[in-house]
Amino acid sequence: MNTEFFNIYSHDFARVAVGVPTCRVADPVYNAKETIALAAEAEKNGAALIAFPELGLSAYTCDDLFHQKALLEASLSALASIVDASAKLKLTMIVGMPLRVEHQLFNCGVVVAGGRVHGVVPKSYLPNYGEFYEARQFSPADSVTVSEINLLGNQVPFGANLLFEVENLQHFRFHVEICEDVWVPIPPSTFAALAGATVLVNLSASNIVVGKARYRHQLVSQQSARCLSAYLYSSAGKGESSTDMAWDGQALIYENGELLAESQRFSDSSHLIYGDVDLDRLSRERMRMSTFGDSVRRHAAEVGKFRKIAFALDLPVKGKLPLKRNVERFPYVPSDASRRDERCSEVYNIQVQALVQRLSASRISKVVIGVSGGLDSTHALLVCAKAMDRLGLPRKNIVGVTMPGFATSERTLLQARQLMDVVGCEAMEIDIRPSCLQMLKDLGHAYAAGEENYDVTFENVQAGERTSHLFRLANHRQGIVIGTGDLSELALGWCTYGVGDHMSHYNVNASVPKTLIVHLVRWVAETGQIGEAGSDILLSVLDTDISPELVPGKGKDAPEQKTESVIGPYELQDFNLYYTLRFGFTPSKVAFLAHSAWGDREAGRWPEGAHVARNEYGVGDIKRNLAIFLRRFFQTSQFKRTCVPNSPKVGSGGSLSPRGDWRAPSDSESVVWMEDLKRIPEQ
Repeated sequence: MNTEFFNIYSHDFARVAVGVPTCRVADPVYNAKETIALAAEAEKNGAALIAFPELGLSAYTCDDLFHQKALLEASLSALASIVDASAKLKLTMIVGMPLRVEHQLFNCGVVVAGGRVHGVVPKSYLPNYGEFYEARQFSPADSVTVSEINLLGNQVPFGANLLFEVENLQHFRFHVEICEDVWVPIPPSTFAALAGATVLVNLSASNIVVGKARYRHQLVSQQSARCLSAYLYSSAGKGESSTDMAWDGQALIYENGELLAESQRFSDSSHLIYGDVDLDRLSRERMRMSTFGDSVRRHAAEVGKFRKIAFALDLPVKGKLPLKRNVERFPYVPSDASRRDERCSEVYNIQVQALVQRLSASRISKVVIGVSGGLDSTHALLVCAKAMDRLGLPRKNIVGVTMPGFATSERTLLQARQLMDVVGCEAMEIDIRPSCLQMLKDLGHAYAAGEENYDVTFENVQAGERTSHLFRLANHRQGIVIGTGDLSELALGWCTYGVGDHMSHYNVNASVPKTLIVHLVRWVAETGQIGEAGSDILLSVLDTDISPELVPGKGKDAPEQKTESVIGPYELQDFNLYYTLRFGFTPSKVAFLAHSAWGDREAGRWPEGAHVARNEYGVGDIKRNLAIFLRRFFQTSQFKRTCVPNSPKVGSGGSLSPRGDWRAPSDSESVVWMEDLKRIPEQ
């Protein structure tokens, strides 16, 4: 078995940790022992780096004891024991300590790995306000007069301008700053990120007062987001002096604004948190955002001051090492109910506002929409209704048309009629079978001669007739045709090109994936926006199998076609789409993430009330459905996306408009993606 596929280090993740040891004031021997124990535990769990609190070897609250030679020398001895221990540990340790250099005392972060010190970073900004008097004991980094120091018998780089790079871990370059450094208007880590650091580490002590824990979250989240980086934040825990302050031991790991891990605050024991940082994602975001590169050029003078220090680590790259990170099964749909409702409201209002603007600017007061009784057209009809309300126009200005064909089920036809009734639009019903049969006769198709030939021509004649009727009806009523097709269908090419459901005058759903439309419809139903009877109809729509209803089945309510049996389950294909479109990940990495999310019921999260089946997928299932996605997305469907109607982009997950997030040739090959697919095992 290819066990490396199941290892995070095979997919450009790096496991990092923040340790919060219990400490004793002015007892470096005890503090070093606790530090080493946590480092050993982190290594056992596959971490490549662990950060500890500010001045952790001495304790932060030593005040004028920092000027006692006995404490400084004991701190050096404690560092020596940590360096010795690091020779047997396969990770990087960053510890805090006081260090005398050239007759000045500095508050430092020391980078240790493989039995040696690789660099020492002094604190740049010393708080001297409120309860803090650090300038009484320490000197700031800009008073440094040397670039190297002799430490434990070796010459070691010294300065706030150090970047540390793990040579055998792609994109893993980290920078160290200390506590107050991140509280200033332009933290040192900002320039470090521009110089290439993807992991920013803050050794902090940080006493606790009311409201500070929340502010730390905001501070670290924003710094990681602005710098397109991971940010590790430590703070001192139990054992620091409570003479005038208290300590909560809050540790945080953020990645590009998203929380990966947080420690338990006010713990009575030493503890660790872990975060699996996606280095590939960070690199890709920096590559994508052209303004990040602009900032590098604009601040070239500061960026050029950094010195790079490279070393290798013996990383746990062999065998399985599962992801310690929540991967949402539905990346377009928040699992938290309150956030999901907020997302639905936001998307719905974006769609409505966009349609209102289009109608207002075009001086058009009527819309024509095909209503099938299925999911997408239901949601588009709801958007049209809200837009008319916003414009102060009667809902009768919506011309809803249901067009039963050769395979329309009684269920969807009834739902279409009921929907138009509760919405209050003008309702029309056009039987397209006569016009379809005429076209099939004109083509000399076998079905017109009485044969059961349900080929693609048979299907597309129906799709084309529906769209033709809608466009001519829009001419007749001086309105525009509202498209109903969604992002998922456009990604998979599951739409009839040109004169089929691919085309409209304006498509409100084009950047909304199927899994999100499910929850938009449910949200409208649960919030009672169209009355109790309307909510019941919407819930009935949600319980209807997704089908194009173009091929007759054996029963009136049993469609022969089920969309997901052809193109794969939307819950997986939307997952594949998100990570392919938004981040450009390789198929093998997308599959690894899918396996982490869908491999068992404990991984990932299901939104409450999800319409889609609560399935589990083995890696073989994931690989087979990903193969379908890759062929359809990269090779067979781009020509449809090159020519799509105007539509509003609703989310950062991307759109497929050539005027938006996706521009690609219509005749490219899918070879490189299919080759990478081979890296995925079958089981």
